[in-house]
Amino acid sequence: MTIETDALIVGAGPCGLFQVFELGLLGIRSDLVDSLPAVGGQCSWLYPDKPIYDIPAVPVCTGQGLIDALMKQIAPFNAGMHLGEEVVELKPEGGRFHVKTSAGKQFLARTVFIAAGVGSFQPRHVKLEGIDRLEEKTLHYRVREPGRFRGQNLVILGGGDSALDWAMALAPEAASLTLVHRSDQFRAAPASLAALRALVAAGKARIIEFGNATAFRAEGDHLREVTIRQDDGTVHVLPADHLFVFFGMSPKLGPIAEWGLEMDRKTLKVDVSTFQTSMPGIYAVGDICDYPGKKKLILSGFHEAALAAFAAKAFLEPDKKVHLQYTTTSPLMQKRLGVAGEG
Repeated sequence: MTIETDALIVGAGPCGLFQVFELGLLGIRSDLVDSLPAVGGQCSWLYPDKPIYDIPAVPVCTGQGLIDALMKQIAPFNAGMHLGEEVVELKPEGGRFHVKTSAGKQFLARTVFIAAGVGSFQPRHVKLEGIDRLEEKTLHYRVREPGRFRGQNLVILGGGDSALDWAMALAPEAASLTLVHRSDQFRAAPASLAALRALVAAGKARIIEFGNATAFRAEGDHLREVTIRQDDGTVHVLPADHLFVFFGMSPKLGPIAEWGLEMDRKTLKVDVSTFQTSMPGIYAVGDICDYPGKKKLILSGFHEAALAAFAAKAFLEPDKKVHLQYTTTSPLMQKRLGVAGEG
């Protein structure tokens, strides 16, 4: 089935989410696609607890707090959310854009907004020769169906929130669980570390610090052992039915570079009056776009999203004048926001 939409937004970080809002105010329905399994981009996945001080009228908020507020703000517009999917193909088709995702989903969009930040985020891989063939079998960079790991020997690499959260979740029902971190300094919340150490004290888990995976043994697609070497030379051969790697995420520009849009290094060139790219009907906002004087700030991305929305409205309805209306006084905008009559 092909999904038809007025606007397809590629990227569900803060700029992509605010793009939903600006389009919604103008009566333009949108769908979002993001390679990550949840909205938020860098704010949620890399800096959820990082304080942000430069959002107008918000003295301070966290990265996750900003995303939560944006999700509340765009709720009236019921945007379609298509997460855990990467856009792999985009081509013009009969005055619209045919878009295909890595999950096989297809869209026919009247306009496209690229809000992909510095690219789609991909997990940082463990560097063990030949282990990639086990990915999604017994090597995992994310956890799906956690129930299938009951009674298994599990090894987790990493020292951040994801590593510790999953260690705590999986340890109680695992045959064994060992968390390996290359340092004794953990990036996770102190409460999470304390909870995991309590599981260690209860004999439900094990922590190896200053350790790195150096080898593995598998039989076909089934992992059997992981070898860990500590900085002092101590070697541990751990029984392992599954290996989980949580080294964080790294950006990759990916297929965007293949869409025929004018680029400058790894950014898209835009017209600063419309934020349209070199292809009419395709716009770019946030860190992915570049122009003279560009500043990579969330604040700047919000401004870009507003201008891009007005430009798209004119593109979609070329015979109509686009009027500037204010949410404080426009009955139409208040109706779209679901607040009509509240004032």
